[in-house]
Amino acid sequence: MALDIANLLSKSTALKDEEIRILLANSAVNGAGTIGELLASKDYSTADELVAELCKEMGLEFMKDIPVNDIPVDLVRNLPINFAKQHSVLPFREENDNVTVLTANPINFKILDDFRVMFGKRIRPLVASSPKIQEAINKVYEKSTSNLAGLDEIDQEDYDLDDPIIDLLEAGDDEAPVIKLVNSLLFRAVKEKASDIHVEPYEKDMMVRFRTDGILFDIFRPPKKLQNAITSRLKVMANLNIAEKRLPQDGRIPLKVGGKDIDIRFNTVPTTFGERIVMRLQDRSNVVLELDQLGFSVEILKVIDDLLEKSYGIFLVTGPTGSGKSTSLYGCLNKINKPDINILTVEDPVEQRVHGVGQVQVNAKIGLTFAAGLRAFLRQDPDVIMVGEIRDLETAELAINASLTGHLVLSTVHANDAAGAFPRMLDLGAEPFLIATSILGALAQRLVRVLCPHCKIKAVPTEFQLNLLGINQQQAANANICKAVGCSQCNQKGYIGRTIIAEMLVMNDDIRSLIMQRKDGNSIRKAAINNNMKTFREHGIQKVLAGITTIEELLSNTQLDM
Repeated sequence: MALDIANLLSKSTALKDEEIRILLANSAVNGAGTIGELLASKDYSTADELVAELCKEMGLEFMKDIPVNDIPVDLVRNLPINFAKQHSVLPFREENDNVTVLTANPINFKILDDFRVMFGKRIRPLVASSPKIQEAINKVYEKSTSNLAGLDEIDQEDYDLDDPIIDLLEAGDDEAPVIKLVNSLLFRAVKEKASDIHVEPYEKDMMVRFRTDGILFDIFRPPKKLQNAITSRLKVMANLNIAEKRLPQDGRIPLKVGGKDIDIRFNTVPTTFGERIVMRLQDRSNVVLELDQLGFSVEILKVIDDLLEKSYGIFLVTGPTGSGKSTSLYGCLNKINKPDINILTVEDPVEQRVHGVGQVQVNAKIGLTFAAGLRAFLRQDPDVIMVGEIRDLETAELAINASLTGHLVLSTVHANDAAGAFPRMLDLGAEPFLIATSILGALAQRLVRVLCPHCKIKAVPTEFQLNLLGINQQQAANANICKAVGCSQCNQKGYIGRTIIAEMLVMNDDIRSLIMQRKDGNSIRKAAINNNMKTFREHGIQKVLAGITTIEELLSNTQLDM
């Protein structure tokens, strides 16, 4: 139990291991053994309760929740944020002859003495947990930077960004307010796990929107007079020509946020009222997810495993933009990535780095296209090749030839469903008999939002919804159908994250025959369903009945199967 207490104190305070050991070994104030023995004799449900009891024995005051709005920003003007974060300390209140300081290590007398010299007053320590102090530091310093005179000079309104993370807002007071504003936007986007940032100019104002879990949300409206400054700042960060406002431009912004490597793909196009900017955020520090973490059904996982065991052939993944195709392919690579297999990829861009895999970045400016990379790979003795996308005849023919000469090829094509992958290859100009003999199967996927586990509640579906889903009242009553509500955990959205719904089409003789006849996608789809292929909607219904997503989310992302 003593070991558990030491670990809890280490995580929830700024006390060092040696300080904790000495502290727990000291005699308790009431004489009932040591403090460690006294704490071990009680049961605590949270770390806060443990720290509060320790403070009580030490004769110190403990604050569970910190009222950040009550902390004057003037108190932190001369205190570097790095110092505050490193030592988990924050000035809380200044009175006539003393200053109250929040601290996670009340026995670090040297730091408290530094505050005494800084303020020229007596210092009264007020203990709080280290995570709460760190959170308060972020909010107070953000409020401090937002209220700098510079912002007030260029706009009458306060930029309320809901206290974004400020790890890189540690600039001096002389930094331009627009730079602080742009940094705040970027950090809030990372904090809220946004996949895209839209900066949209209009006639009289601007709009900044984030795409989170596939849905666009309005964030705030900067005044029109800041448009040129915001646009120029973003273009400077992306190393673009700020003087060129008539042509579209593409760039990249690498960032480091709270220990995460964030790569931002930047695009600007000229519109009637100014340059419109869209930034796609990619967290490079994300670990490659396992296939079974993405939301595939057990049946589909079994089919994918079987296809990945093949020594040659093409495995296609289809779906609209932003449906997680690349993530699924990385999951496939992760599954087969072994020392005895040579895996090469050509991507645009390389979104995640995988150890043990040779990854090539497409660069059209120098002629390094998907086709050029794939052609070079055939001389690199590969076992498995991943092509980011088959988008032209040359790439399609090279992928087919690679599969027919003993290589397993993984790639994506743009199609609405699994059956649509084959007409798409025909449209590119590939020969039907080559498609029929080389492609092993096609996986189609889409993303649906996952209900927030903190606020979802049971729902009673309407008769119309039940008819659309093809289930009866009895099945609904025995299931866990839920609806979105919204709470502080999910920013009142009702959803947190997304999961996959998918359909898997495996090549067989019936499908081959239809491809040879150049049949359309509907004919191929019907044949696949007759061969027991589970559709998007069937997979999605399973997730609705399990309380993972909602009926509305499923209906908006799938259509009735004809």
